[in-house]
Amino acid sequence: MVISLSVVVLLVILAWIFMRSGGLKFSHALVCALLGFYLASSSMAATIHDGLSATAQVVSGLRP
Repeated sequence: MVISLSVVVLLVILAWIFMRSGGLKFSHALVCALLGFYLASSSMAATIHDGLSATAQVVSGLRP
């Protein structure tokens, strides 16, 4: 688990740097995809899913 968490932190940092630079190349997209796979297999996956579900529920309840 320690290695997976280290990889997730590294990929988050790389994804943040890539987003700040403004250009998305194939290698940048690959890093973002790997980040998604590592996050999905981590212990944070349930928390992320619950947070996104709650956010979607709040947004769907808004009336313009």
